[in-house]
Amino acid sequence: MNSLIKIKSELDSLFRVMELEKDPGFSKFKPMVYEPIKLQWENYFEEDFSRRFNGLMIRGAEEVSTVFLAVFPTDEVLERFIQESREGDLLFMHHPLFMECGDPRGNWGRGFVPIREDLLQRIINKRLSVYTCHAPMDYNEYIGTNMAIAEELDATIIDRFVPYANGMAGLICEINQTNTKQLIEKLQKIFEIPYVDFEGREHQEIQKIAVVAGCGDMVDEMKNASSMGVQAYITGEIHCHIDNEYGRYKYNMMRDYIKETSLSLIGVSHSASEYLVMRTQMKSWFSRNFPVNICLLPQHKWWL
Repeated sequence: MNSLIKIKSELDSLFRVMELEKDPGFSKFKPMVYEPIKLQWENYFEEDFSRRFNGLMIRGAEEVSTVFLAVFPTDEVLERFIQESREGDLLFMHHPLFMECGDPRGNWGRGFVPIREDLLQRIINKRLSVYTCHAPMDYNEYIGTNMAIAEELDATIIDRFVPYANGMAGLICEINQTNTKQLIEKLQKIFEIPYVDFEGREHQEIQKIAVVAGCGDMVDEMKNASSMGVQAYITGEIHCHIDNEYGRYKYNMMRDYIKETSLSLIGVSHSASEYLVMRTQMKSWFSRNFPVNICLLPQHKWWL
């Protein structure tokens, strides 16, 4: 039998969840999206999760047969989880909220979107479990969103940057010599995306890269990476395409920086950049440690 308590304990240990008092992002974002719709979100989630915003979010039945892996709790992902699961099954995700980031070739997004109340109730009624791990998965030095990208690129990590909570989220890496065009083609295959968001300059020789999964649209950190000799900066989002005042402010800041940067700036979508760890490292980790079935829940569209 695969005990939920055992799986929770191993995940807590792997990501050192209990060492982070509050997730720096979702301790703000989760109340921010639920309070305007008057949803008593604390009633749906585990007490410790409602303080820490990482860890076991919804506790179901004790026996886990299948672990489902996803990045965002989109309606599509949660519907599949509910329909394809059995009582006690576990959904492991990076985010406890869906972030509609927008499409560089399409519509801008709404930002963070709450999980629908009816979906939360169906998860609880079926006695399913949900575990999410955000910041600790970004800065983990063994298995994590950034580590998975470096591993897939066969990169050698030589430094870390982007201070975040209890660690460093960004990686400075050396790779086999390539150029901007070849690197983009490789990233499209790795992340299974139809196009990247590209800005900056093209380089004929690239050997040093920065990796920042998720929201990498941080001008100061791009400048920092450039000062460390980086030629290409790989992230989820080069531009913020969230349709609000904050999103437009961030977008304009990046537009100004692009005029001066020497970097190849490559965005592979927020969702895809953080799903890779599920498809590779987390799938392997669960297979090694627990005799469970594993079901991947990719999004049908990565630029959302």
